Amino acid sequence: MVFEHALYLSHPLRGYLRQNHANRSWYIPSRTTMADYSVLMEKEGRIHVVEVVDEMVKHKGLGVINTATLLANSKIGDEVLVGQKYLTIMPTRLPELISGMARRAQTISAKDAGFFITKLGIGAGDTVLEAGLGSGGLSMHLARVLGETGHLITAEPRDEHASVGLTNLQRASACFSGFPKHTHLEGMVEDVAPAEEINAIILDMPVHPPAIAACAPKLVFGGRIGCYAPTTSQLEACWKACEEADLTVEWAGELMERQWGLTSKGGMRPVNGPFGHTAFLLIAQKR
Repeated sequence: MVFEHALYLSHPLRGYLRQNHANRSWYIPSRTTMADYSVLMEKEGRIHVVEVVDEMVKHKGLGVINTATLLANSKIGDEVLVGQKYLTIMPTRLPELISGMARRAQTISAKDAGFFITKLGIGAGDTVLEAGLGSGGLSMHLARVLGETGHLITAEPRDEHASVGLTNLQRASACFSGFPKHTHLEGMVEDVAPAEEINAIILDMPVHPPAIAACAPKLVFGGRIGCYAPTTSQLEACWKACEEADLTVEWAGELMERQWGLTSKGGMRPVNGPFGHTAFLLIAQKR
């Protein structure tokens, strides 16, 4: 147990989370039995992540189906028929879980998640704080890297976002072979920041400076903080707040992504669509 006086309470993930009344934190405990999930992919690539249960349940885009009956005696790579759709059973790996995740808040893209993980030096066994949780896309990337010896701490003040993010993390915990200890904190991170030392911090929020001031002292020496800022004015505020917190800014900028594809007459060209800006990123270190 992470908390001495933890109780099961009514929550969107009742029976999955435990709450510490003192600091309104949620702990996702280890379970001897976990729900089974399966990934089904349509011909055009659309992903459905479904819980395998022996009852009729409505699934968006698939209708009402009994997944236990549908998938009985099937294995990865097999096709199953749902209505008039043939779907392929895919592995429950990170890209599939990200594609089929429940969404409410905008998620941090794979290119930015990978950059944060690399530049912050995040690895197995680390303790990482992420605020806010949102839909949990970045959290799933972090959980995959941290492994069962790591500790993922998330913070989110909006219940409507947290319930979606925690649902996605519940799926991931059932699908990943090694899942880190996970503590979820309800509220603004500057109000609920944990007392323990942290190896890396990632902040994605409308206003960063109060969070930077509150969280920077929690970093271990040599630890780093990453900020995700949609606008240049937010990026500037992050830079100044990091300097005021005695952190050294190592990098600030944006990552551009452009996808290419084959042309009908041979050769390759950029794929039509938005040109890959998502947000501005900043990395700072405690020295």
